[in-house]
Amino acid sequence: MWSNAEHMSSARSYAIIGAGMMGCEHIRNLALLDDAHLVALADPHPHSLTAAAALANQYGDTPDCYSDIQEMLQAKKPDAVIIASPNHTHFDVMQQVMPHSPAILLEKPMCTAGEDARALHDLVQGYTPPVWIGLEYRYMPPVSAFIRRVHAGETGPVKMLSIREHRFPFLPKVGDWNRFNRNSGGTLVEKCCHFFDLMRLILQDEPVRIFASGAQDVNHLDEQYGGEVPDIIDNAYVLVDFAGGGRAVLDLCMFAEGSEQQEEIYALGPTGKMEVKIPAGDIVWSPRDVSGAVRTHIDVPKSAMQAGDHHGATWFQLQDFHAALTNGTPPLVTSLDGLRSVQMGLAAQQSIATGLPVPLGFGGGI
Repeated sequence: MWSNAEHMSSARSYAIIGAGMMGCEHIRNLALLDDAHLVALADPHPHSLTAAAALANQYGDTPDCYSDIQEMLQAKKPDAVIIASPNHTHFDVMQQVMPHSPAILLEKPMCTAGEDARALHDLVQGYTPPVWIGLEYRYMPPVSAFIRRVHAGETGPVKMLSIREHRFPFLPKVGDWNRFNRNSGGTLVEKCCHFFDLMRLILQDEPVRIFASGAQDVNHLDEQYGGEVPDIIDNAYVLVDFAGGGRAVLDLCMFAEGSEQQEEIYALGPTGKMEVKIPAGDIVWSPRDVSGAVRTHIDVPKSAMQAGDHHGATWFQLQDFHAALTNGTPPLVTSLDGLRSVQMGLAAQQSIATGLPVPLGFGGGI
């Protein structure tokens, strides 16, 4: 049973479930925390487990390795568990972990099905330790600074929000699970839950309607896995109307690896336009008085950049998660944030499939 008093005086023990690419990113970032120790890894794939353990060894940790989650949890009893297993396993893994009462950082997306995300959100309401959803894009230092300035009122109330991600295709994964909607939840859940989370966070509002257009036009069409061709879309436009009258649009392209900027976010209000660019790390403020744009560069610690592929976000998120673990404080990225980001992604996927806008009624919703 979680007891804050038991967790105030010593270093915290961590276990990671899922020893693939994201699990290894968490290993590198945990190594930056002085009072955190990786004591266990769990993954059913021996090669992933061996490689992740070797990486942990480089940073001075010697985690025990397990192919079975229950065996790991019973043997090690970690203070915190980071779940970085494939998307479609999240609901099952969470149900295995929660009876042991650790603090939990669950990687995005929270779940791949709307009913599972809703059920998990309901389960978390009766869970005492912090449950944190890994929507870390809000933790990229330039994006965090951008959000603070928008919330401070520089643009005035945001009327238009635009998020553009022009990037490389999906990377290979163990078992090629991310090539199929049934495993990933679909591109607009797997990849874009980050951006739907940012829309809600920046606008501080809830969406009421989503209309999307997208397709699989370029990527993975010449691939086959067990005789199946991947079905994940590689480009989309998603328009989201919010309850307070603001609107947001997502522009996604996953065959644009030559782009100078991978992510660009624009917020426009009655007093001007604020934009942020990644990886440049620049915020540009363009007031309506046409006095000229003002550019500010946001530095990111080299160690945080080297520890992950998310512009330092994983490190800054981990610091806040670790503080919640240590101090017994509520999570800053909640199961509701995880639920809404999945619901919005599923609504966008539905809109593409039907060609129709999807109303969002969050009394039961998608």
